Amino acid sequence: MLLERVKSPDDLRGLSYAELDELAAEIRQFIVGAVAETGGHLGSNLGAVELTLALHRVFESPRDIILWDTGHQAYTHKIVTGRANRFDQLRQEDGLSGYPNRIESEHDWVENSHASTILSYAHGLAASVAKGTTSRKVVSVIGDGSMTGGMAYEALNNLGHSGTRCVIVLNDNGRSYAPTVSSLTESVSRLRLNPQYLNFRRFGEQVAGDLPVVGPYMAKAWKGMTAAMREVAEPVVFFEALGVRYVGPIDGHDVAGLEDALRHAADFDGPIVVHVLTQKGRGYPPAEDDDEKCLHDAPVFDVATGPGASASKLHPYTEAFSNAIIAEAKRHPQVTAITAAMPGPTGLLPFQDQFPDRYFDVGIAEQHAVTMAAGMAMGGLRPVVALYSTFFTRAFDQANLDVGMHKLPVVFALDRAGITGDDGASHHGVLDMVLCQQIPGLTMFAPSSVQELPEMLATALSLEGPAAIRFPKGVARQIDPSDVGSGLAAKRWRTSESREVALIGVGKMLTAALEAAELLAEEGIDATVWDPRVVKPLDPLMLADAAVHRLVVTIEDGFRTGGIGSTTASSLSALAGSVGSPGVITLGIPDAYIPQATPAKILARLGLDGPGVAASVRTALSSASGAGGLATAPA
Repeated sequence: MLLERVKSPDDLRGLSYAELDELAAEIRQFIVGAVAETGGHLGSNLGAVELTLALHRVFESPRDIILWDTGHQAYTHKIVTGRANRFDQLRQEDGLSGYPNRIESEHDWVENSHASTILSYAHGLAASVAKGTTSRKVVSVIGDGSMTGGMAYEALNNLGHSGTRCVIVLNDNGRSYAPTVSSLTESVSRLRLNPQYLNFRRFGEQVAGDLPVVGPYMAKAWKGMTAAMREVAEPVVFFEALGVRYVGPIDGHDVAGLEDALRHAADFDGPIVVHVLTQKGRGYPPAEDDDEKCLHDAPVFDVATGPGASASKLHPYTEAFSNAIIAEAKRHPQVTAITAAMPGPTGLLPFQDQFPDRYFDVGIAEQHAVTMAAGMAMGGLRPVVALYSTFFTRAFDQANLDVGMHKLPVVFALDRAGITGDDGASHHGVLDMVLCQQIPGLTMFAPSSVQELPEMLATALSLEGPAAIRFPKGVARQIDPSDVGSGLAAKRWRTSESREVALIGVGKMLTAALEAAELLAEEGIDATVWDPRVVKPLDPLMLADAAVHRLVVTIEDGFRTGGIGSTTASSLSALAGSVGSPGVITLGIPDAYIPQATPAKILARLGLDGPGVAASVRTALSSASGAGGLATAPA
């Protein structure tokens, strides 16, 4: 196989175009096989194979700087830069990252998995290159919906203004997770290439030119009008109005044509966009036939059959949210739903089907989504903004000042909260509770079971101010409907007569708290267990009960510093006054970027499973017995 001979980009340059076509087919087969074993991003990588080969034949990485946005289209880049032998550990603990990773290779510059940022990196790097003495080129690949994010346009504006030399490859596959929301990413040269338009233009020019006396003037006016029509519909005007040269569109699966365009672009003295048309999911029929997302991402699957229906199956909490928002929309005509290019993963496709006029996909533009929701709320609607927790951090300023400061009834549904696992540090949802604690007047819910989520959404929509509901992916706890809480009240699941230990398990962490209580009970240590349900504001009755215990342990799958444990400790201290408060241990995510692994392994390593929580309690009680008291401290 040709693929076995490719250990670095240098190995590509001696191949003929026929061999490159063969290599592209081998790479697609390799990627499908690897993702089938480990899960990962599939459709976007299958579409970028020829483009990547052309880039590495024209540019000399790592001397020339190749940047990727989003990073989930960089599998071929990893393969041709010598990492094919590690794909059996793709997205696994201590294995190959699913995104470019600076630790892995000198060919990776940016660990980029949040979209629309790469042109800003490119501008900065290009400015540095311009100030230096080394001759190197900067090329950024932006696509898979990344051009729908506002930060990309900010960078384009500044690149054009500065005239900085930079090659921008617009990988236009018409999609992000779902079909992309952007007029730029439609068939952008539709008028220039449209036969009807061309015939209409020629006919008009001929008729105008044949008119007596005024013919030449009419012909000139006609050309101006048709040029204006063309420019309205084409990106050339948009880019070049910003000072960025435009070339394209180019067939993104023609290596020879790509190389020719890229070489010319590399010689241009300024910023230049090379517009490339690619097919997401190319070469693998199950991906090509997936109308929703072209198998953008996939679980482990059988190569022969593809992921099938299970690939689109929602996680239990997401499914519960999906059903709950539809139920609320049926009861309340003011309810609307907003997503940022992720209608499928956030469970909003069924909502879109039933309420198409109340559903809004803004593209990869979380900041706009939140302020748009603020405007909706000002106008009397009840918007629900569905985002991954990690992407909510991108819109914190808008959530704080545009929603929070105006006391607007916007609900944030934060999916994939907590430790998410195989996508690594950039995708863990560990900041949401810290950030939401800082938004005055916001109410935050953390369901510990799927049955809690519909109740919480109904309560959130009844509030007069902003609210957030954070919920994880993965296995979901199930409870009897009679055990579901209500309103803003916490729920006590276990009562200790000894008042020795109180465990407060936030959301998913309630399972760890209950398991720890069982383990401690076997050793004669009785524990009270609380499910706070609402983590902002905390239930005064729960705090009053915790205050009479000797030791309080909070468990959360968000950052420990500034999180719910910190708030609990300060609340207990204020409640106790001069009498003194119990010792408080806050268990949570440390101040670190957590690499990829399964959520269960990460949580166990951090002491955030049942045995880990029990061990922290034993250590605290043992230390207190020797030292004569308990102190409030993080674990």
